[in-house]
Amino acid sequence: MSDTIAAVATGGQPCAIGILRLSGPGALAALDGVFTPLRGEPMSRRPDRQLVYGVLRDREGREIDRCLATVTRGPGSYTGEDTAELQCHGSPMVLSLGLEALFARGVRQAGPGEFTRRAFLNGRLDLTQAEAVIDLIDAQTPEAARQAAGQLAGALSGRIGGIYDGLVDLMAHFHAVLDYPDEDIEPFQAEEMAAALDRAAGELEALAGTWRRGRQLTQGVPCAIVGRPNAGKSSLLNALVGYERAIVTDIPGTTRDTVEERVRLGGVLLRLIDTAGLRESGDPIERLGVERSRAAMEEAELILVVWDGSVPAREEDGELLARAVSLAPTVLVHAKGDLPPAPVPFLALDPMPPEVTVSAKTGQGLEELEAAVAALFPPERSAPAGELLTNARQAEAADRAAAAVSRAQAALRAGVTPDAVLTEVEQALSALGELTGRTVREDITDRIFSRFCVGK
Repeated sequence: MSDTIAAVATGGQPCAIGILRLSGPGALAALDGVFTPLRGEPMSRRPDRQLVYGVLRDREGREIDRCLATVTRGPGSYTGEDTAELQCHGSPMVLSLGLEALFARGVRQAGPGEFTRRAFLNGRLDLTQAEAVIDLIDAQTPEAARQAAGQLAGALSGRIGGIYDGLVDLMAHFHAVLDYPDEDIEPFQAEEMAAALDRAAGELEALAGTWRRGRQLTQGVPCAIVGRPNAGKSSLLNALVGYERAIVTDIPGTTRDTVEERVRLGGVLLRLIDTAGLRESGDPIERLGVERSRAAMEEAELILVVWDGSVPAREEDGELLARAVSLAPTVLVHAKGDLPPAPVPFLALDPMPPEVTVSAKTGQGLEELEAAVAALFPPERSAPAGELLTNARQAEAADRAAAAVSRAQAALRAGVTPDAVLTEVEQALSALGELTGRTVREDITDRIFSRFCVGK
């Protein structure tokens, strides 16, 4: 990281303000070469975090903008290096010319996520905090934003660090007794080791258990919309997303494949999956669509069972509802509420799922559907904001750490020697180190930072 990088940090569309960001040992010198304050000393002699008004020039020295600049020296900057920012008018051409001027002074184009990667490599952020940056950018609900902000502030790091430190204390005590037998160190007792392992196992189990909620916040709750052909499933999807996402016709079987769209409903981010109508069909393409519909039901964490409220329900409708209730939280949606309702058969389901009547045509009942969904997914109160696992990498590492501690517990109960038990503890420490980046491999960090946009 001996070179200096730069990038446009505000995208490629015209906007009110466009930001050019620099980081590296030559950041201040490069800034002095393209930016001249209207009054006073050059930026390299200015104090940190002071906004200065001046002239931005292209590589030929011609004025291209009047803008603001600021510098922050390492190690107290975001990246841990000398950094600078130019806050320009948001013209893509101005930003492009400014970037070219910086390149002419030896600065190179930053790669995706390279600023945050440098922050990680310089110890300004651990890996869970770095991942929180992209989660914060991608957050689509207030809950997701609060979770990412808390994680960025170090809440998850602190939770993992507490478990890690407890296991390190266990290892340190054992090795102290083993390496310094003549010192007055209290011998290791199996009961103490068992208590420490039990404590770590409980904490890891609780940590691993946050993954489901964290996944829902960042990726959305997979929600299958199911029912017979022409029940109103695609119309419901279109009404929820606010535009014609799925094709709607009077011909049964129009939807042949699953159609996905994300929408926030009742404060919950849903990954809506409109499915093919469930019926027996001789059409091989439609049969494939029905198979995918059933697979979507199996994987869903919320199911909207749609009945055509204008026609009498059939026995197979009740069977579908019972199947849905057995798989996931379910809402029964009586569609086409703007038409005269048909008789609804008695259903002996216990418990009966919430029911709402909606009309995709008039919007009737959509607020009631929103309330029903919100009641099924109340806000999480058990874990403070920022302490949830939010991606599969984190969940897999936490699971490996928990499995290693479980093996250590089993070995201790079997009466094996303490050093064999602690071999498993070392495996747990290694997995926890991957979570925060203490022991992570370079290919994993490459994959993480490839998710970032250029300029972050």
